[in-house]
Amino acid sequence: MTDQADPLSSPDALGPYLPWTGAYRLFGWSIVTVMLTFLFNNYLIFWLDWPGLAPFFEQLEVFGPSALKKPLEGTAFLQAAVQAAFYPLAVVIPAVVIQRTAGRTLRGDSLAMAAIVNYIIRAAFWIVLLIGLADMVISFLRVEELLSAVVGDDLTKQLGRPHFRGAYTQIPLMVAGLIIAAFTRSLGFHWLALLVVLAEMSIVLSRFIFSYEQAFQGDLVRFWYAGLFLFASAYTLFEDGHVRVDVLYAGFKARQRGLV
Repeated sequence: MTDQADPLSSPDALGPYLPWTGAYRLFGWSIVTVMLTFLFNNYLIFWLDWPGLAPFFEQLEVFGPSALKKPLEGTAFLQAAVQAAFYPLAVVIPAVVIQRTAGRTLRGDSLAMAAIVNYIIRAAFWIVLLIGLADMVISFLRVEELLSAVVGDDLTKQLGRPHFRGAYTQIPLMVAGLIIAAFTRSLGFHWLALLVVLAEMSIVLSRFIFSYEQAFQGDLVRFWYAGLFLFASAYTLFEDGHVRVDVLYAGFKARQRGLV
């Protein structure tokens, strides 16, 4: 895909500003920021063991008498309060930004959101690719009992624990994927489709020719195919409303797509 132009430099980004445009813009951006807040809160809950909103509201008896066996105290209560405060901020911050950019139209916001979506797709591709390859290598070495010769016995045991592997291998690879996506401009799900085919072909060859099959091979295919389906569906829906995950369809001309 060609380089994305700056959404704010487009002639469609500025124009006649209708009275209700601000409300529409606030609604659209609030959906984006609230969704990102929800994902970040999930990270805090499942990775950093923060309490979350449910026990916080239950302790405050917002929806009725509290049934908490262990009330939140000290740091836990502060963490839950911070998580609850994220959601009002997710609406207030877009409101402030919209007020300062009052001349921007809905088309301008659409272009900006499209640029964000394209970045997320690029980042997700690199994250899925890097994590899939790293987990495949680690799993292969563990199954064949070669990992201890490479990293030692202690680290081999640690890599067998999901929390350790996620914190010290997957999160760094996620950060690397975010950085790579900032410098690349092509959407990589076409290459991901090729990798899925190659991974499936490797399963067939190793199973029926060498009688070798491991669970991580199928896990890798499912992991990559899930990413392919999500990324390609989002992109095709944005481009022309077509949600088929079809690499050939992406290369068709307008008349050919109409026939399909």
